[in-house]
Amino acid sequence: MFYFLIVIAVLLLGYAAILISFVRSGRKIPSAAYLGLAALNGLILAAVLAWAVSR
Repeated sequence: MFYFLIVIAVLLLGYAAILISFVRSGRKIPSAAYLGLAALNGLILAAVLAWAVSR
């Protein structure tokens, strides 16, 4: 489970880096990108809660 959390965290950081590159180049972030970011955040939050409860 711990490795799963690490993988999700790395995906979240990579996704955030892509969004930052969009902003720096002057492009507008698509509205669907916010939904993807919320989904990744929800996934990592659910995984952390499940991991904490199982311990």
